[in-house]
Amino acid sequence: MRIFRPLTSKATYRRWVYLVLGGAISVPYILFAAVAVPSLLPFVTTLGRATVVGGLLTLAVLAGTAFLPAVHVLESTAVRELLDDPVPDAPAKPHTRQGRLRAAAMFVLHVGAGFVVSFCSLAAPVAIGLSVSAVFTGHLFRTDAGDQVLVPAGWASVWLPLVFLLGLVLLVYAVGVAGGLLRRAAAVLLGTTAADRIARLERRTEQLAERNRLARELHDSVGHALSVVTIQAGAARRTLRTDPDFTERALAAIEESARTALGDLDHVLGLLREEAAGRAPQPLLTALPALLETTRLAGTEVAAEIGGDLAAVPPVVSREVYRILQECLTNAVRHAGGVPVAVVVGVAAHELRARVANPLASGPGRAGGGRGLRGMSERVAVLGGELSAGPVDERWEVVVRVPWGSGR
Repeated sequence: MRIFRPLTSKATYRRWVYLVLGGAISVPYILFAAVAVPSLLPFVTTLGRATVVGGLLTLAVLAGTAFLPAVHVLESTAVRELLDDPVPDAPAKPHTRQGRLRAAAMFVLHVGAGFVVSFCSLAAPVAIGLSVSAVFTGHLFRTDAGDQVLVPAGWASVWLPLVFLLGLVLLVYAVGVAGGLLRRAAAVLLGTTAADRIARLERRTEQLAERNRLARELHDSVGHALSVVTIQAGAARRTLRTDPDFTERALAAIEESARTALGDLDHVLGLLREEAAGRAPQPLLTALPALLETTRLAGTEVAAEIGGDLAAVPPVVSREVYRILQECLTNAVRHAGGVPVAVVVGVAAHELRARVANPLASGPGRAGGGRGLRGMSERVAVLGGELSAGPVDERWEVVVRVPWGSGR
């Protein structure tokens, strides 16, 4: 029957455990009150006043500790596991002041209700035991003043254990009701506020932006390496028997490109798994000579002109411009074939200019995706710079300008 469902429901006993946990947490505060009340007697002179003041101090300590982050985590975990998770999307630690205040209120309710239920849960078995004993002895219990509460011995007192057993059953129902009320309170107090939802959306937006950036990193690094590997593998296959020295250089270029791409891949996948970053740091413009040499090993003639101190470029600009130049060289190798490429990089006090140019391919070129230019445009836009790409006098040119500091 429905009326007996709370007695057999697992939810009732999970709620009981939740309330008993609150009672266990209340023990340090009770000990604090037990120390504070006698300590106040010399100042307030009466036990009644000392009890009131000590109680207020205990409540103040309870309210203060309710704002601790560890307490928020404990409370949210207890609600999730023992109150059937009324707010599945609630954060373990509130991110707003309002959220922390509401979580603290939930903790205070938990401790207060848990103390009452835990006291009754301990008192009920003791009362049942005393009532059973009173049927035979006629002595129910002794008061604080030393007086005994007497009852008739024998059958005349059999009703006493039955009454206390009924009280225990009613306690089970009370636990079910109190747990249900606390579950509703948790849904209100621990639910995500508008500010929490905004903060969550902002964090999600930052994560998506970071993932997009990492996708560009993979596209640029691995795409460049695969272009070099493809061209060098084809050249090595054709010269395997006729020019062993060239074949050895081609295989060395393949090895170096693959090793670099593997390091970048390990770094990016480590970030995507939200683990520590891989061992390989993100390359800066100071690694540009090595990139140019790798491209030359792929069979592409590269003429480079570098002016200024590449190490003086801010790291964020240096990383992004390196990837842009890497993408330009990759596109030149992939789409234009073995045409010569000119790279010009100039570093001024608060500005960097770079230009990559190569003759347009006379043939159909190689098939490729359209993400490279878009990725370069996104990188430059984030840096507040300018990028132009397109044919100029039968040459394909990419020109980048990135200012920083007072150069903006």
